[in-house]
Amino acid sequence: MDKLFKAIIIDDEPLSRNITKQFLLEYSFINVVAECSDGFEGIKKINQLQPDIVFLDIQMPKLNGFEMLELLDSLPVIIFITAYDQYAIKAFEVNAADYLLKPFSKERFDEAINKAKTFLQKNTSQSELIKKLISHSGKTFDDQFLERVVIKKENKIIILPVSSIKWIEAQDDYVMIYSTEGKFLKQKTMKYFENNLNPKNFIRIHRSYIVAVDQLESIELIQKNSYQVITHDKTLLPVSKSGYEKLKELIK
Repeated sequence: MDKLFKAIIIDDEPLSRNITKQFLLEYSFINVVAECSDGFEGIKKINQLQPDIVFLDIQMPKLNGFEMLELLDSLPVIIFITAYDQYAIKAFEVNAADYLLKPFSKERFDEAINKAKTFLQKNTSQSELIKKLISHSGKTFDDQFLERVVIKKENKIIILPVSSIKWIEAQDDYVMIYSTEGKFLKQKTMKYFENNLNPKNFIRIHRSYIVAVDQLESIELIQKNSYQVITHDKTLLPVSKSGYEKLKELIK
């Protein structure tokens, strides 16, 4: 007898949730314990019910699928659901998990279930694979630059507009984000932010610092070939040689 696995469906489209539930009826080893229409509710239900498998829509209001996964401490087996080819292709390329491209057929659904069942039976973690996928997916759905950063602080979820960020400081495997809303620790790399923030609005002035262009007040020579920037709130930030070259280009 097959072990019974708990499943949660997280999708903002009722029709898509209903199709997923209908297709799951013939799988006696999967028990749908909850369905959610947004990422906030999804996080709550995952933490509460500890499902084995989650059917996860990628683009949802309030909190998208990738942002949701960033906030989870442990990850169940994920089958992504998306209407956007670029994200389906991205998931496939990094082999993070299976995906269903809307509208999906019963045959394609069955393939995804068989792949998920292999993960479940072998108790194989997808955590590293999904983290790799998330690191590839920082930009918004029309492939523009980051517009917000989702942060978990204690029991609160904070959605921080990129426009509020003043500067970012490297702190080992984390970064400290200084903003008009306060300062927040985020488990991301400086490279991630350098790649995903609009270079017209942010500049990496040092291996440990990225600063918003509109926060720059002046550049100051400390000693020969050594500079620092002064922000509007009078914070002093070091500037590397390559950072200084970028600042010179910016001034031009």
